[in-house]
Amino acid sequence: MIDLDSRRGQLLARKEELTVRLREIDAELDAHQSKDWEELATEREGDEVLEGMGASGKAEIAMINAALERISEGEYGFCAVCGEEISEKRLDVLPYTPVCKDCAARNAARS
Repeated sequence: MIDLDSRRGQLLARKEELTVRLREIDAELDAHQSKDWEELATEREGDEVLEGMGASGKAEIAMINAALERISEGEYGFCAVCGEEISEKRLDVLPYTPVCKDCAARNAARS
């Protein structure tokens, strides 16, 4: 049986962690103002990495928000595709997942 209060706390803590990281990434991206061409090229390469991390963080926050919504609606822990219960083991690893391992595997096989 899933402890929803504990899971909600876990999701909120991860969301806060990601929010702080995104603020740090934004600050780092805004800080680059090098006049030297070589340094500027290096900064731009680093910016691409930071932007990728930022996009990944934003996507994870969106999935966390969706999971928090499912908790509020009483749908958390059930697969959005087949309706079966998602294993607690899977939710321990991916607490924001909306699908069971079988549906995730079927979706991956189609890709």
